[in-house]
Amino acid sequence: MKTAHEPKISAVCPLCGTTYHEPAALSRVEGVGPICPDCGIREALTTIKVEPEEQEKILEIIHEHTRKYYT
Repeated sequence: MKTAHEPKISAVCPLCGTTYHEPAALSRVEGVGPICPDCGIREALTTIKVEPEEQEKILEIIHEHTRKYYT
């Protein structure tokens, strides 16, 4: 478990170019590798045919509920 004094590790998502500090997701696309959590969620939602507009609404809700853990 990380403490408040440990530096955050950051990475850049190869799909969207966003720098993220949360644990990475593994892309469902062969050869892509680790991606940001948001792109991981988008890929998962796309596989169950959730429309992009609805995906963004879902991500907003997730961000509202997880913000306190990653700020």
